[in-house]
Amino acid sequence: MSSPTPVLDPAHTETRPTVGFIGLGNMGSGMTRNLQAAGFPLVVTDLRRESASELLAGGARWADTPRDVAASSDLVITMLPTPKHVEAVASGPDGLVAGLPDGGTWIDMSTSVPDVLDGVRAATTGRDLHLLDAPVSGMSVGAANGMLQIFVGGEAEDVERLRPVFEAMGDPERILHVGRHGAGYAVKLMINQLWFSHLVATAEVLSVGVAAGVDLGVLRDALIASPANSTFVSRDVLSILDHGDYDEGFAIALACKDLGLSVDLARSVGMPVELSSLVEQIFRRARASYGDRAGEMAPVRLYEELLGRDLRREVAA
Repeated sequence: MSSPTPVLDPAHTETRPTVGFIGLGNMGSGMTRNLQAAGFPLVVTDLRRESASELLAGGARWADTPRDVAASSDLVITMLPTPKHVEAVASGPDGLVAGLPDGGTWIDMSTSVPDVLDGVRAATTGRDLHLLDAPVSGMSVGAANGMLQIFVGGEAEDVERLRPVFEAMGDPERILHVGRHGAGYAVKLMINQLWFSHLVATAEVLSVGVAAGVDLGVLRDALIASPANSTFVSRDVLSILDHGDYDEGFAIALACKDLGLSVDLARSVGMPVELSSLVEQIFRRARASYGDRAGEMAPVRLYEELLGRDLRREVAA
């Protein structure tokens, strides 16, 4: 068995492993900036070279293909929109799997499903590759400030070996080893599913209460003081109630993708999910109404239209 790549003390940045990173979108751009600030040398690629300009100015190297990224790095991270994108980047003569040396490490931090990495494991038997799924929560704000929550599926020794890499991107207290390969994907999908369900339920409750004559701020305060409180009610919904911000940093097209993956996962394990399926359809109706680039909280607008007013609380000057 090949020896794992060492991950060393932050004071010795010259000995830090080189991190290859594929996918420099809303999430990947912040994650790579934090890796670079922590002293990790970077090799990067993306569909748009201009997305890497700041990183290149800071010393990162550009690679033309995923294969080149993997061949030039000690470990590779992918942060991509869908499982199809992950599969496309991984496979073929220019894919990252072709560039990984025997014993190499690939961490997929996309919101995805186990099939892609399972397929790689099956096709690379004997190469001793270290493959981990480590999707994240925290949105683009968490990616930018290095406070993501990370859910890692894989071998315990790999998780500990790579912890300094994860800590450069995430909150050290919320980097969780959640189980075997694929468990990270499953946990992330379930978190997304519950959050999206909270969003729809909150929109319904606030709209009905306001229609019944209850002040919006009073109603929310009552919910917070009750057993029905949630992080969405106490914190996340404030972006809408105070600022009219439906979070365009995460497009509803991606939210619908995540919901579809969640329902597909339930189907694959034989669990009926009637409520989750209904939530998915409400999100798809909002996507059809407001477009792919509408924010992930856009379903609230459906209820505001039925109510005949925006859900905005009065904030004291």
